[in-house]
Amino acid sequence: MNLPDDKAVASAVAAFDAELAQAKSARDALTVRDKYLGRKNSVVASWMQLVASAPPDQKKTIGRSANELKQAVEARWAAYQTAAASAARPAGAIDVTLPGRAPILGHRHPLTVVRDRMEEIFTRMGFAIVEGPEVEDEWHCFDALNMPAEHPARDMQDTLYLATPIRGESGRADDVRTLLRTHTSSMQTRYMQAHPPPVRIVVPGRVYRRDDLDLTHTPAFSQVEGLVVGEGISLADLKGTLVAFAREMFGERSRLRFRPSFFPYTEPSAEVDISCWQCHGAGCAMCKKSGWLEILGCGMVHPAVFEAVGYDAEKYTGFAWGIGIERVAILRYQVEDIRSFYENDLRFLEQFPY
Repeated sequence: MNLPDDKAVASAVAAFDAELAQAKSARDALTVRDKYLGRKNSVVASWMQLVASAPPDQKKTIGRSANELKQAVEARWAAYQTAAASAARPAGAIDVTLPGRAPILGHRHPLTVVRDRMEEIFTRMGFAIVEGPEVEDEWHCFDALNMPAEHPARDMQDTLYLATPIRGESGRADDVRTLLRTHTSSMQTRYMQAHPPPVRIVVPGRVYRRDDLDLTHTPAFSQVEGLVVGEGISLADLKGTLVAFAREMFGERSRLRFRPSFFPYTEPSAEVDISCWQCHGAGCAMCKKSGWLEILGCGMVHPAVFEAVGYDAEKYTGFAWGIGIERVAILRYQVEDIRSFYENDLRFLEQFPY
């Protein structure tokens, strides 16, 4: 065999191209490839063997020629395979031999997770889930809930009123203004008007107030309010229900503290604190060393509310409570800024893989 040189490399590459072009099948093409690139008895292998027996002054030249031949043949073989694959597969076809791509799955928003969990707990307690209109009238949102016209909650600084009034039974526009509901309690009055006792419902939904957007306030947020009405319903039933809910939502070690408060539609009324589930009441930064976290408001339904919806206040009693979904989420997930729930920042939302 003549010693390899540039001319020999060009000749061998041309021979490889000619033989590969004459291949009738993939098996024939592979045979040509092995003839030139195989580990034993191939053209490249024989050139490599010459390096060991060549004179010292020729080893470098022979080795360079052998590498050039190998690289040239490998490049042509790769191009041949690409062309053959494209010819065998129609345009736009899917290569079923490729490994599958796992789809990127989304997940529920943390506020949806909290709401679903709350609904699940109350449903197992026997409550019905009801929803109502977000656009309300003053009677259902305020008057029927024992809020007189001079009550601060009816001030324009708190309530978002709409320009279009609703029409009364006479068909003409009355003085009843429409508004975006400030609490889901308005649905409680609607439900009691349409259903006789006993009543056991929870009302989740969006509510609106004229608040400035900051770390802890937003003009649109979510609430879950509950209502129980029947004969012989007492404050003990209220406390038992909320304690059971807290233990389901926050753990068996949860404790509640009831503080006297005032709401126009309940009497007596109370603010409820829950023991800090991070320190279990010992005191930490989350609860500001108090051991307690404010969680909801509640009370026994005021007799004036029963009279407004046609219930016999002498026969029936009931209790109600309201809890903010964002409030629970902020405390449960230790979120510092309520705005994070609404900014759609994936860096924040992907921390909740539900």
